[in-house]
Amino acid sequence: MNPFFDKSHLLTRLGHMAQLASIRRFVSDDGKGRGMRVLEINNGSGLSFTVFPDRGMDIGQAFYKGMPLAWVSRNNEVAPQFYDADGLEWLRTWGGGLLTGCGLTNVGGPNTTSDGTHGLHGRLSHIPSEEVNTQADWADNGTYTLSVSGRMRQSKVFGENLLLTRQLTTSLGDASITVRDTVQNQGFAPSPLMLLYHLNLGWPLVDEGATLETPPHEITPQNAQAASGLSEWPKISAPVPGFSEQVYYHTLPADAQGFASIRLMNPRLGFAFKVSYRTAELPYLIQWKMMGQGEYVVGLEPANCYPEGQDKVARRGLLHHLAPGATVEMLLKLSVEEIAKTAEDVPG
Repeated sequence: MNPFFDKSHLLTRLGHMAQLASIRRFVSDDGKGRGMRVLEINNGSGLSFTVFPDRGMDIGQAFYKGMPLAWVSRNNEVAPQFYDADGLEWLRTWGGGLLTGCGLTNVGGPNTTSDGTHGLHGRLSHIPSEEVNTQADWADNGTYTLSVSGRMRQSKVFGENLLLTRQLTTSLGDASITVRDTVQNQGFAPSPLMLLYHLNLGWPLVDEGATLETPPHEITPQNAQAASGLSEWPKISAPVPGFSEQVYYHTLPADAQGFASIRLMNPRLGFAFKVSYRTAELPYLIQWKMMGQGEYVVGLEPANCYPEGQDKVARRGLLHHLAPGATVEMLLKLSVEEIAKTAEDVPG
């Protein structure tokens, strides 16, 4: 560990650890986000981010050493009371941000099943959290750790009763966020379980010359539009007028610890953003490539399903069900890594 972050070193120099690393609670007071709870986490190592307890413990804006990491949509921050579950109206209240939770019983487009009608990407991102807790303290291993947690219940009379408990953790001296989700079926019948982590990276990390890096693996384009750009799937271009989104399904190999990883690298900035996820529960990585004007974003999305809607996934025989009383845990790590920086051009 860097001696700068040593406990005995710091406590003699600080009046309170909040001088260096903190979790702040506040409430938004303007626009469509008015009344929404916000947690602001600064880990003292250059990494800071916001969490929205009223939006399924989603992560909003995120910064590393002042550089924005996440794409933010034209909707910006929107409180959950504006949510409309009909059709594609989810897009009117989606703010982007570093992490949007999609699920818990639908991921992908609107569809109708025996369980009812499902809107785009499900309800998770608009469910207010219960039992929201924060903690900032020294761990037994001498690391100063900051964590926030909350519980989201997706329930319906005569329907599903799913409880998701999310814990987000970061530490002083470590430019990473660990996402640990536990989903329990508290109902008395099996329930479909669809979960996708919509990670949205934006400018300046997403910019011309940036590339995605993975080990060799199988890649499947979602449709003909994606197939037309398959040879360019890892490359980031400048914004393209009229660009149509391209979606790719990746089956990445796991390492000895059971985790797969993908990195978005930007040598001009000297940074890379790495997404690691445990493949036992999240076997798929969905890449959303959107090089449009304003919608200039790369989505890296670990998931337990394809984003095709519950009905189609069920017809393919790939729909997961969670038995009554059963629990499943998902684990991801989001990290910023410094890489060799491309030398700047020197004027002649």
